[in-house]
Amino acid sequence: MNESAVSPKRARYLRQLQRQNRRVRLWQLAILAGFFAFWELSCRIGLSDGFLVSSPSRIAATFLSLCRSGDVLVHVGVSCWETAVGFLLGTAAGTMVAVAMWWWPTLSRILDPYLVVLNALPKTALGPIFIVWMGAGTGAIIVMTLAISLIVTILNMYEGLRATDAQKIRLMDAMGASRWQLLWMLVFPANYATLLNTLKVNVGLSWVGVIMGEFLVSRAGLGYLIVYGSQVFNMDLVMTSVLLLLVAAVVMYQLVLRVEKILYRLLGVKA
Repeated sequence: MNESAVSPKRARYLRQLQRQNRRVRLWQLAILAGFFAFWELSCRIGLSDGFLVSSPSRIAATFLSLCRSGDVLVHVGVSCWETAVGFLLGTAAGTMVAVAMWWWPTLSRILDPYLVVLNALPKTALGPIFIVWMGAGTGAIIVMTLAISLIVTILNMYEGLRATDAQKIRLMDAMGASRWQLLWMLVFPANYATLLNTLKVNVGLSWVGVIMGEFLVSRAGLGYLIVYGSQVFNMDLVMTSVLLLLVAAVVMYQLVLRVEKILYRLLGVKA
């Protein structure tokens, strides 16, 4: 008997699962389309003030205008680049600090109160300080992104590393494993899910940091467009920028999900 063959019962289950997934997607699209339709209709019949909330048709016209002028690529590109740099630096630096805290428990005890305080501190309060230190440019925006994502990454990764099965650690210790072997052969493989979940969280945090930084100092980017549009009472530009920000964040999140699937496939682990 061929074990790889799918049984009729399994085939029916897979077909049913596919139908359920299609229904879910159709409902999601229907809700989204209904939202935009109601939004447009409410503006046309006077239920909503188009000057304050714009409308899908006006947003589409603004988007086409930005595309014709080439501004959309400039502003989206600037924000995506700043977000990617902050995301990668925050994840890498936070993971390294978490590993150092796991490696040296005394370091963890020293840093713990500072991490708690920094995590509770509103990062927007640090914006003017970063501007003075880094100048009114990209550097201040990236540092703002680091300030928001770094502490969360450290805390999440350290909790995951510390929660590794103690019995397995004692077993490897009894077999003479070094600290380095424990890290790479047990602790890190046991925390792939923690790392990937941290990546997902950092996508949103990185966008928050970039937009906050662009609100303060930028002359390009989606955050700059939002602030500029609000200053000149151009809600069409503001809402267009917000929707572009939403699309960019979703695309970046989907890329992280794709990386997750590839990693799990390479490791032979079910997601």
